[in-house]
Amino acid sequence: MKVLEGKRILVTGGTGSMGKTFIRRALSGVNGIPKKIRVLSRDEAKQHYMRLDYLKSPKTQTEESIYNNFRNLLEFRIGDVRNYSDVVSALPDIDIVINAAALKQVPACEYFPEQAYLTNCVGANNLIRAIEDNGFDVETLVGVSTDKACKPVNVMGTTKFLQEKIFCAANVNTRKTRYICVRYGNVLASRGSVIPLFHELIKKGGPVTITDERMTRFLLSLEDAVDVVLNAIDRARPGEIFIPIAPTAKMTNVAKALIGDRPIEVKVTGIRPGEKLHESLISEEEATRSMKSGDYYAIRPMLPELRVPEDDNLVPVIEKEYSSADGTMDLQQTIALLERHNLLIQQNEGHEAHELIT
Repeated sequence: MKVLEGKRILVTGGTGSMGKTFIRRALSGVNGIPKKIRVLSRDEAKQHYMRLDYLKSPKTQTEESIYNNFRNLLEFRIGDVRNYSDVVSALPDIDIVINAAALKQVPACEYFPEQAYLTNCVGANNLIRAIEDNGFDVETLVGVSTDKACKPVNVMGTTKFLQEKIFCAANVNTRKTRYICVRYGNVLASRGSVIPLFHELIKKGGPVTITDERMTRFLLSLEDAVDVVLNAIDRARPGEIFIPIAPTAKMTNVAKALIGDRPIEVKVTGIRPGEKLHESLISEEEATRSMKSGDYYAIRPMLPELRVPEDDNLVPVIEKEYSSADGTMDLQQTIALLERHNLLIQQNEGHEAHELIT
């Protein structure tokens, strides 16, 4: 699947966990060798350290690494998707846009909803406006969404749900760009996710905090998340949302798997603002518009302008909501999943030193 061959790619929020993993994959050439990868983000420190990671040369400690920025295959731009002019300056000559810029911490978004709206919704609209108003020849834009956008109950999910709708509707009046989305659950070991938090709590001797013993979540790795994006670029039709078929686990089992036989307490603290007990990737209503596409589900858009003849004969592949409460893994299966992704903590004698297996 050489979907990146010869492409010029813009990754907004490219210094985040998913963005960095996507860029590493793109630079590997496994999915084709791109002509350019451009990172747009607002954190100069993260860009600097990411640049040092990729420019393996003594010169990376000098200003030359900055002066050569625009000549490099991997190019960095300081900017914010909230700012229309920043977006316009980053889009010339781009073929594929991955919109990974987001405010995604659920409690933070509950307290600062206007900030979530500006990044997750206004930022999305700025990308569309910049492409359409300036006639940029962008082939595909992929909006990176979340399971929290399905039947949203919190600000983060609501703004991501609206982002999906913004990108879907953009297909109606577009000149040439295909706007699509991917939606997936918790990404194992991504920055700010629960597993790095559990690791830190275990290293400190506990307790490991669980908000509710009944809580379940979809789990996938960063590489899995990149696979969803690449498969959507390869196969998604305008307005579609690509969904991975992902394993689910109880958070109590994730905690037990990481703790192992260490004498560490698990403490229940209560649900945080905006949290759900169970997440969904496809709602009951969306199930009627869902089809199978390879190893993924694809949700067809509601808008009649985006319908294709095949939609008239669409037979839904699922009959109900696709929920993390269904088919959850047991403890042994959860341990095996975390072990497969090198996320268990190696335990030394005496429980005194813990080292993350990498």
